[in-house]
Amino acid sequence: MTKATLTPDQALVILNGVALPALRGEQKVTRSVIAAIPADKMDYRPDPVTRTAIDLAWHIVSAENRFLEAVAAGAFDFTPRDRPASVRTPEDVNRWHDDRSKQNFERLEALSGEQLVKVIDFRGMFQFPAVTFVTIALNHSIHHRGQLSMYLRPMGAKVPSIYGESYDARQAREQGQA
Repeated sequence: MTKATLTPDQALVILNGVALPALRGEQKVTRSVIAAIPADKMDYRPDPVTRTAIDLAWHIVSAENRFLEAVAAGAFDFTPRDRPASVRTPEDVNRWHDDRSKQNFERLEALSGEQLVKVIDFRGMFQFPAVTFVTIALNHSIHHRGQLSMYLRPMGAKVPSIYGESYDARQAREQGQA
């Protein structure tokens, strides 16, 4: 998709009618997966080459934030950003994500259609209209959230419902009815 094939009006419909509502819905699920990380197992990793659970949670929210900031700014800033010292637990990650998401949604909702069709370069690998990167952020978060959800049971955690009731949520519901 290039700027020539996407009008400013279409970009606004995509952002407000599709991308932001989808992102809001998926963020709730992402938060529940991050919240399920046991505090005493944050350093769990299934293999030495993978990220720890807390590092993967941080990657999910910080990358999403970077994509959304790029859309709002009209360009990517690839300055390295380490996890702040104040962000150490799953709750901290979710709190940081909530704060940043609120700011990002306000900035994105204020963009014009012209700003949304501005082509943005991603590391010289590809160039898309800015609005496209909201969907890329969403897909990236979903991908890594799936990885993180696979960490949970080996850590001894319960897997929350993602796209329908999980086994653990069903067990909790059935035990609550007994």
